[in-house]
Order: sequence, then structure tokens, then C-alpha cells
Amino acid sequence: MTRPITRGYFWVVLAALLWSTIGLFMRTLHDHYGFSALTLAFLRAGISCAISASLLLVWRRDLLRLTRTSLAWLMLYGIVGVGVFYFVYTQAILVTSVTTAVVLLYTAPAFVALMARRVWGEPLTTRKLLVIGLAFAGCALVVRAYDLTQLGLNAVGILFGLGAGFTYALFTMFSKAGMKQFSTWTLMTYELFFGALFLLPFQNVHDLAIVIQQPGAWIFLLGLVLGPTLGAITAFNLGVREVPASNASVVATIEPVMASLLAFVLLGERLEVWQLLGGAMVIAGAVWLSGQSR
Repeated sequence: MTRPITRGYFWVVLAALLWSTIGLFMRTLHDHYGFSALTLAFLRAGISCAISASLLLVWRRDLLRLTRTSLAWLMLYGIVGVGVFYFVYTQAILVTSVTTAVVLLYTAPAFVALMARRVWGEPLTTRKLLVIGLAFAGCALVVRAYDLTQLGLNAVGILFGLGAGFTYALFTMFSKAGMKQFSTWTLMTYELFFGALFLLPFQNVHDLAIVIQQPGAWIFLLGLVLGPTLGAITAFNLGVREVPASNASVVATIEPVMASLLAFVLLGERLEVWQLLGGAMVIAGAVWLSGQSR
């Protein structure tokens, strides 16, 4: 019993560590190769879908079969949960900082708590209300709401960051409903496909040509796809087979901590004391809310 649980936590920690590298890949591909947020989101979804679909075609073709009734649902899931989410989160990373973006992303549990009341009738308990307040108060500190000049300069980036938290919350709710009907690989493949399809009309031919003109970019693109995209999802799913989902979600909150540490060491990002306190408040809220389902 102990060994499977230990193995499960290993996979969850690995997933969180992989997710924490998203910002590094995004910043490198943007700063050194000139990729825009739209191009990065499209290539991340498109290449990931191509690999995932190829694997299923070889080993589990039956998982690609769909009914007509599920097609529209999966399309909406892919557009919101991948297309919009990938873009706004990438844009938040590029216009603010890796640390600010990943902390704002962790407002998702608060958004889920609010939406779950409307969708599933889940009550807004005292704990949930406190967590929601804690999350948004923490975010106010992270984005330096106490400095009105800085707040005005970062207003667009803050909106993108909160948009990432909101769309990730929608992704979570779609996933909760989708897991009752489809396998993880079916969901992942089709959400990536429809996300990439949604982003395709917004692509600039010149931006896409960078992939051909600068072959070195493929190293980082494949790293983004195999690591924090397909690799992290696979590792997390292996982990939740062995440990309770609530425990796994708590352990996964090491992602913003590691992302901030990597950004500090490799990108030279710095946070003020109040920003650090705000980040701790957001993460603490996510952990506290996750623990409610135990």
C-alpha cells in the first residue's frame, strides 16, 4: 500500500515541476526567437495534438471515436480550455512576469468555487468565502495594487493573468464533466485539436515561418510540448490513480513556488516583500480549498 502511494506522489510532484517550466519556455521562445503569444499558443496545442493523436492511432484507435452529440461539447471545451486559456496565460507571462502570471493563474480555485455554486448548486461555505477573499487580496498584493502608478502600467497584463485564472477554472469544470464520458487521452487529444483549430485563423504567416527559418527553436518547442504539456498531464494522471485527487491538487501547488524560484534564478525576476506575501496568500487559499474535499 505504501509503495503505490509513494509512487503516486512522485508522479504528482513531477507534474508540478514540469508545469513550473512553462514560463521559461515561453520567455525563451519569445525573447530569443520572436514568437508571439498567439503563435506560441497555437504551436503548443497543434504539435501536442499531432503527437497525442499519432500515439492513439497506433495503440488505441478506439479512443478517437466520437458521437455527434459529444462533438459540439468537445469543441467548446477545446476553444475555451485550450485555445483561449493558452493564449491569455502566455500573454500574461510575456507582458508581466512569470511569477506574476503563475500566481494570478492560481485564482482558478476561487473562480471554480463561484461557478460551481451556479452550475452544480454547491454551497458557498464560510471556508470558500474566506478562500476567495484570501485569493483576491493576495493577487492585489502580487500586482502591486498599493502602487497606483505601477498598477496602471500593468493593467493589461493583470487582466490577462486573471483571464488565465478564469479560463483555467472553466477548463477544470469541463474536465470534471468530461471525465465521466471520455478517457483522459480522448479528452486531451480533442481539446488540443479544437484549441489549435480555433487559434489557426489568427496566425501570421511570417510568425509561423520563424519555425522554418530558425530550426533551433524546435528544441524549445518540443521541450514545451513533451514537458509541461503532454508530460505533465500524463504524470499527473498517473499520480491521481494512486493518491486522492484533493491531496494531489495540494501537492501540485508547488508549481508557482518552483516557477517563481526558476524565474528568480534564470530570468532575474525580483519580488517585493508585499508581493511575496500576496503570493503566499494565493497559494495558501488554493491548498485550503483543496483540503475541503478530503
